[in-house]
Amino acid sequence: HVQLVESGGGLVQPGESLRLSCAASGYTYNRNCMAWFRQAPGKEREGVARIYTGSGNTYYADSVKGRFTISRDNAKNTLYLQMNSLKPEDTAIYYCARVTCGSWTVTYWGQGTQVTVS
Repeated sequence: HVQLVESGGGLVQPGESLRLSCAASGYTYNRNCMAWFRQAPGKEREGVARIYTGSGNTYYADSVKGRFTISRDNAKNTLYLQMNSLKPEDTAIYYCARVTCGSWTVTYWGQGTQVTVS
């Protein structure tokens, strides 16, 4: 039974930082591709960043490049998203997901965590 559980969301002011975590269980975490998505009110869900847990190779959407960092701790089966220089437009529900490598195609979703920048 695959589970992805996010934590770390909250309310911050513009320019501040936040780190999201996603604890994974129920499958072999190593050598998978994981991603963070977000969905702002009234907008479609969009891919933010993804990582191959084997090599650590990463990919970022242009909107967050240089501000967000995706990383993983394979020993803890945990995915992270470090978000710096947050802007009001980063306000959204952030979702952790397992994806097909090289794409944004999701195989498992987490339940989401709210991030509000105001």
